[in-house]
Amino acid sequence: MSNNLGNKETMAKNIRYYMNLYQKSRQDMCDALGVKYTTFTDWVNAKAYPRIDKIEMMANYFHITKADLVEEPTEKKTKFMIPVLGFVRAGIPMDAVEYIIDYEEISEDMARQGEFFALQIKGDSMEPRITEGDVVIVRKQPDIESGEIAIVLVNGDEATIKKVQKFDGGINLIPSNPSYEVRTFTNAQIESLPVQILGKVVELRAKF
Repeated sequence: MSNNLGNKETMAKNIRYYMNLYQKSRQDMCDALGVKYTTFTDWVNAKAYPRIDKIEMMANYFHITKADLVEEPTEKKTKFMIPVLGFVRAGIPMDAVEYIIDYEEISEDMARQGEFFALQIKGDSMEPRITEGDVVIVRKQPDIESGEIAIVLVNGDEATIKKVQKFDGGINLIPSNPSYEVRTFTNAQIESLPVQILGKVVELRAKF
């Protein structure tokens, strides 16, 4: 009985830790896990122990392992893993696992700064700096500053990586490779197509 209580207390402590780290409320967790508020409250108060499928859902939600939730914390740093997607569309991050081709680790510091995903580059429009097969780390956000590199979705098609240059009447999507032309979209086209910024590229992890 005491061992079970200890397990519940460890679980409760770990759940509270990751909720605080990712700034998630109890209601956020209930919505993500599909559980009642009272059920989740029992978990974080160490009155009940979640089912294994809910533990797995929480681990996926926080991008950690199940062991990070059920075991006592050790000196070893928690790994924060984000999915590497073969391609992205609107509504990321997505639940469809077939889009996930790998995982990349990010620091705890970075994990605190927002929601991240990684994308494997296809094509050569951003050469020589970013080449096909490289992986970029992307912070999910709907807008960026002019001159920053972003993942942009045009007309609901597969996303592209480009430098975004803003001007009064619209935006330019600028490739690094001079063989490709700059694509210009007016404000009206941005709304009608649409042209959607999915996130800001914050790190490049080149593959050799």
